[in-house]
Amino acid sequence: MKKILIVNANYYKNISKKLVLSSKKRLNNSVKVNIVNVPGIFEIPIAIRKNIKKFDGFLALGCVIKGQTPHFNLICYSTFNSILNLSTTYNKPIGNGIITAYNMKQALQRCKNTTSKKPDKGSEAANAVMSILQNGPKKI
Repeated sequence: MKKILIVNANYYKNISKKLVLSSKKRLNNSVKVNIVNVPGIFEIPIAIRKNIKKFDGFLALGCVIKGQTPHFNLICYSTFNSILNLSTTYNKPIGNGIITAYNMKQALQRCKNTTSKKPDKGSEAANAVMSILQNGPKKI
């Protein structure tokens, strides 16, 4: 059975809780799921790196809301770049379920929205990882 680690940045607890629930719902019983909580998205890459050999795939979940300073851009760029580098360096799927939004209303729309048929960022990240794990490379 494949093992997935959900790395949950719980700075915005109401949002991260919804992301975790929707991703776990998508993963259901097809994989073994563990969760580690970190304070913010900047800590996600190191949590993944510390566990890179223990799991088959990872979900990076959390939320960043833009403020009045360039901090948003710097944190998002460095975190997303680090996640990509980890995935390609270690050949492990990492689903990016980190919401980037200009305000809380936008962020809430991107986590579990019962009025929309669109999936939220948590289930999208889970779908991405499961797709890679289930399909893998195909011989041509």
